[in-house]
Amino acid sequence: MTLVLPDPEVLCAELVRQLRPDVTADTALVGIHTGGAWLAELLHAALGIALPLGLLDISFYRDDFDKTGLHPQIKPTRIPFEVGGRHIILVDDVLYTGRTVRGAMNELFDYGRPASISLAVLIDRGGRELPVAARYIGTRLEVPSGHMLVLDRDEKGKLRLKFDA
Repeated sequence: MTLVLPDPEVLCAELVRQLRPDVTADTALVGIHTGGAWLAELLHAALGIALPLGLLDISFYRDDFDKTGLHPQIKPTRIPFEVGGRHIILVDDVLYTGRTVRGAMNELFDYGRPASISLAVLIDRGGRELPVAARYIGTRLEVPSGHMLVLDRDEKGKLRLKFDA
C-alpha cells in the first residue's frame, strides 16, 4: 500500500482548534477504547477540560457480538461525572460504518440522558452503514476496501496510524 498516512499529532492539533470554541465548563469528553481513549486523553489535556475524562468500552454493545465473540482485552468503562443533562463530546479514532458510535451512544444512555452528544474523530474514512456524522474531524481519508485503518501508540505514548489488512 503506497498511501501516505497523516501524522496523528497534527490531526489532533486540528481537532483542538475546532473544539476549543465549543468547550465550556459543562463540556465532558468521553473516549471510546482504545484509539479514541488515547485521542481523548490528548484532547482533554490540550483543551484544559475541568470535568474528568470519561472512557467507554463498547464490547457488550457491539452488534456483531454474535459473530466475533467477546474481545479478549475488555477495558473498564469509566464515567466519573453525571451524564444527565450534560453536553458530551464523544471521541473515536476512525469513523467508518458508524456502528461503534451507535454502540457508544447506547452505553452512554445507560448512564443518563445527555443534553447533547457531538462526535469528534481523527479520521473520517466514509463508508457509513448508519446515519452517523462527526461534527469535528481531523481529516477525511479514502481507505481502500478490505483495509482497516488503526491508531496505534508506541511505548513512549506517540500516536501513529497504520493499515491492518
